[in-house]
Amino acid sequence: MAASGTLSPKTWMENLDKALEEDNFINRYLDKIEKKTNVKKRYVVLVLCSFLSVYLVIGYAADLLCNMIGFVYPAYISVKAIESTRKDDDTEWLIYWVVFATFSVAEFFSDILLSWFPFYFLGKCVFLLWCMAPVSWNGSRMIYYKFIRPFILRNEGQIDKVLSHMKGGMQELASQAQEGATEIATDAVADAIKNKNKDE
Repeated sequence: MAASGTLSPKTWMENLDKALEEDNFINRYLDKIEKKTNVKKRYVVLVLCSFLSVYLVIGYAADLLCNMIGFVYPAYISVKAIESTRKDDDTEWLIYWVVFATFSVAEFFSDILLSWFPFYFLGKCVFLLWCMAPVSWNGSRMIYYKFIRPFILRNEGQIDKVLSHMKGGMQELASQAQEGATEIATDAVADAIKNKNKDE
């Protein structure tokens, strides 16, 4: 019997079989593969997952593949959530994108060192799949409610001040750029008129 809170291999396979019976475009393709090859969908999925795992360890462009997994499906489901009338799915995917953005910023600083480890992209892919998993122990919810939300609420005033200061600085910079562009354009027109008068 499996320990409390963990899934036994049998339960895991039963959950996989249930997921493979849902009506969606991936399962429709898997149905076609199953009919043509006479191989159960569960084994097709397990082989594909095994191949993907090996590729993420030794394959070329593993980083690109990992980022595609963490971006393409969530982006598609987010659009569907926006278009649905329910609001709970919008919140769920907003939380995913907040965690994804936070992870991306953190990864920017650590990627140079961590990407040299052979299992880095496999671990990253597993992490992103955990963050988008439709389970009660979803990674995005756990990370958001345990770390990101408390940090933001605790430092909200300071963050707002910094953002306001940055916004003011950007507006001033944009205003100066516009004034500079207008001045350059005015000088260019004046020079063109002067040169035209000389030629006459």
